[in-house]
Amino acid sequence: MSSLATARLTEERKQWRKDHPFGFYARPQKKEDGTLNIMVWEVGIPGKEGTNWEGGIYVVNMTFPDDYPTKPPKCKFSPPLFHPNVYPSGTICLSILDEEKSWKPAITIKQIVLGIQDLLDNANIGDPAQVDAYQMFKNDRVAYDKRIRAQASERRQK
Repeated sequence: MSSLATARLTEERKQWRKDHPFGFYARPQKKEDGTLNIMVWEVGIPGKEGTNWEGGIYVVNMTFPDDYPTKPPKCKFSPPLFHPNVYPSGTICLSILDEEKSWKPAITIKQIVLGIQDLLDNANIGDPAQVDAYQMFKNDRVAYDKRIRAQASERRQK
């Protein structure tokens, strides 16, 4: 693992602990031996108030490549979400997570999670990743909204 990636993620963790958006969490996962794996984080993203996503906490696994921050982390909802910009595997399709599109090494974990939260209620139908969610979003918005509210209810914190 790259010392640049490790140093950057250690610094990001310090910054996150000092200042992070309300209702969110982000922490490195633990390895089997109990030590932290700074290259794999679990993130909790709350649905925005006043949206169909409200009340849910959406868990994202972020896996950082050895050449982070040159390359973006892979971000995947666990379990996968029903959303036009989320692949059936759970992988998130978002321009700031794509090195061919808008990824820049200056983008922070905080900016990523806020971008993902914004994507939940502001689907980019120009870049669909999940056919069923895309079709329902475009053709039957009432059914789509109902399904999103049900999904939020399933993901409420216990």
